[in-house]
Amino acid sequence: MNKELMEALDMLEKEKEISKDTLFDAIENSLMTACKNHFGKADNIKVEINRETCDFLCYAEKEVMATREEVEDDCLQIALQDALEISKKAQVGDILHVEIKSREFGRIATQNAKNVILQKIREEERSVIYNQYYEKEKDVVTGVVQRYVGRNISINLGKADAMLSESEQVKGEIFKPTERIKVYILDVKNTPKGPRINVSRTHPELVKRLFESEVTEIRDGTVEIRSIAREAGSRTKIAVWSNNPNVDAVGACVGLNGARVNSIVEELRGEKIDIVNWDDNPGNLIQNALSPAKIVAVFADPDEKTAKVVVPDYQLSLAIGKEGQNARLAARLTGYKIDIKSETQAKDAPGFRYEDYVDEYDEYDEEYDEEYSEYDENYDGEYEEETDE
Repeated sequence: MNKELMEALDMLEKEKEISKDTLFDAIENSLMTACKNHFGKADNIKVEINRETCDFLCYAEKEVMATREEVEDDCLQIALQDALEISKKAQVGDILHVEIKSREFGRIATQNAKNVILQKIREEERSVIYNQYYEKEKDVVTGVVQRYVGRNISINLGKADAMLSESEQVKGEIFKPTERIKVYILDVKNTPKGPRINVSRTHPELVKRLFESEVTEIRDGTVEIRSIAREAGSRTKIAVWSNNPNVDAVGACVGLNGARVNSIVEELRGEKIDIVNWDDNPGNLIQNALSPAKIVAVFADPDEKTAKVVVPDYQLSLAIGKEGQNARLAARLTGYKIDIKSETQAKDAPGFRYEDYVDEYDEYDEEYDEEYSEYDENYDGEYEEETDE
């Protein structure tokens, strides 16, 4: 019997990740509960379990009284005459350990003891799962789509189910049962029914974590993602910085023939990703963020967090983007409120001096002619970024 108990405890420890010490404590508490149900009280009941052999002893501490007439409570006292049958050394006033035969417990007491053990196992199992996924909070995990619950989606993460709410779903994404997807764990809450895990497909950190898992240079700290702006399902802009002058941050993220970024785009169901270089100079950073549009001049005010940008007339729609998306994402990426004007609009603006812009930013023209010559200038409202290294 002891061997079977030990095997059962080993199996629970392996499958449920519940320590045997916790299970032994549960057995002790269950025996205490059974004694209380059987005798009506358990104040003087002690339970001892050998952790190595699974041998257990359940006994009551009783005070030895001189005669049976002096015994007022059988649960707490025992007559000397009866005590001598247990121990020949018993004397009046001693505390005698009287063994309790658990096999003599009634059906109700036994059932209650069983329930105590099962309840403890369930509580520990929930606690283990909660701790396991709480450590993964703010991280990306792979889950299997189970079913739609109203407009929400139940995702199986292995040992627990997560809920992908409608507000955290990318519009247009439709999942089929048994489909494997990556989700970002927003938070993990402990509830009486077990851990409640909320996940997201729209959070910007999802893209960041995907790059961390895909790009070795980001994992080892050579390349940093300094900023990220996302409109889920449509486009994401990230600004990257290299701590090693010999490593091209953008090239590392794009990968050979675009392999790295393409795998992330595939996971995000075709969401476009713009990767630009981070620059501590606000003007340069804004210029990079508005790519692939060619910029004539940038005037940034770090105190007010505003910037005025001048672009060629034919580049205005490209700089602003479809429904203002490019400018909107650039503003989020840089933290600046960006005002974009064409050269014609800027020249007509009161108090505008074109030479103030051009003198300071002449060098940008040459840089941008080289860097963005790969883009098609016949902009039709959208663009596809080349991913050749």
